[in-house]
Amino acid sequence: MTEHEIREIVETQRKFFYTGAVLDVDYRIQALKKLQSCILKYENEINDAIKKDLGKSAFESYMCETGLVLSEISYMLKHIRKFSKEKTVLTPLAHFHSRSFKKPSPYGVVLIMSPWNYPFLLTIDPLVDAIAAGNTAVVKPSAYSPNTSEIMKKLIEECFDKEYVALVTGGRAENTCLLNEHFDYIFFTGSQTVGKEVMKCASSHLTPVTLELGGKSPCIVEKSANLKLAAKRIVFGKYLNCGQTCVAPDYIFCDKEIKDRLIEEIKLQIEKQFTTDALHNDHYGKIINQKHFDRICGLIDPAKVVCGGGSDADTLKIEPTLMDHVTFDDAVMQEEIFGPVLPVLTYDSLDAAIRKINSMAHPLALYIFTNSKAVAGKVTSECGFGGGCINDTIIHLATSEMGFGGFGESGMGSYHGRDGFRTFSHYKSIVDKKTWLDLPMRYQPYSSLNKKLIHMFLK
Repeated sequence: MTEHEIREIVETQRKFFYTGAVLDVDYRIQALKKLQSCILKYENEINDAIKKDLGKSAFESYMCETGLVLSEISYMLKHIRKFSKEKTVLTPLAHFHSRSFKKPSPYGVVLIMSPWNYPFLLTIDPLVDAIAAGNTAVVKPSAYSPNTSEIMKKLIEECFDKEYVALVTGGRAENTCLLNEHFDYIFFTGSQTVGKEVMKCASSHLTPVTLELGGKSPCIVEKSANLKLAAKRIVFGKYLNCGQTCVAPDYIFCDKEIKDRLIEEIKLQIEKQFTTDALHNDHYGKIINQKHFDRICGLIDPAKVVCGGGSDADTLKIEPTLMDHVTFDDAVMQEEIFGPVLPVLTYDSLDAAIRKINSMAHPLALYIFTNSKAVAGKVTSECGFGGGCINDTIIHLATSEMGFGGFGESGMGSYHGRDGFRTFSHYKSIVDKKTWLDLPMRYQPYSSLNKKLIHMFLK
């Protein structure tokens, strides 16, 4: 798509937004219902597209993508009228007689840029929130997941006119053109490197942004943890989507006393969940492309592999891999892995582990496995991270009742449910001052009486 075509879409959407049509909550509800029906209509095609791009089974696609989007739509349809209402707040006595209220208002024309690892979920989920809040939207999915982009384009064009929601395909050239346009809000999910460029471009228009990034999310296993259950849940969270999950446990940081037992439990779970031949397991996905396949393989040190390590360049599959005797200086610890490779590191004391984690970039997620409430409270209080779980992985993002987002280097802002509505809304603070009374104390000339009144009201 050319620069002229992109600019025309943005200008058309801005004109449509200012007609006021999307301010009508009923209009938004109908849009969400139409999107819901279309997703159900094309569910099989969506699953097939995700399978082609990432090798996911239909079960995993529904559990982690389509089903979560449908859940978000249902949540918004249930709550949108309440979220859209003005909220009256207390008025200071000095403003007597007035009504003070906060009025949620859409930003306008928003840009949603999504990644390839959960191509349907991370494109449509924020779109649901943007529509519910009353915005128009330009959606730009990743070029790395072309099959999913194609079915999303078909779905969106069937549901919406371009003046309301438009999907732009393409690569870096289209991304650059979009970021050069003046949007009222930008929602980006992707790498930290690209996130910095998005923020830099947004600053030229002073456009507010939400950045959903990533990082090396630690999984702490304390010595009181149920190791069998911890291993089961860690293996699920780490190797889901072949490790290509922004909140996957990036590495295990465990008490040195229980490391060997934990490793044995993890090895058992890998075999139980993925069989002894994961490369030929139809329910186990693949790496998105050759570039990332080669990068991940380069992070595997054969001398430190205790489980897995095999790969198939023809199918872009890498076995669920476990590495022991890893240090923070190893190559696998210098970047977010974003693949099915799990390094195990140990600590001598929990305080030392917390200090080490806090010395690194703030992760998007943190997981702590322990049977001690005190330990769980200490870790979740003292470590900086976006969100996480106690005695589980991944599942904190699969709810519309809590916002999901990063912290520090792992991003800014959040979405899902009410938080998603708030993200795509500006809350106007308004005072409705009545005309039947006008207190004279604020007007010149000031007098000693005015001074006494001001001190009485403002203290």
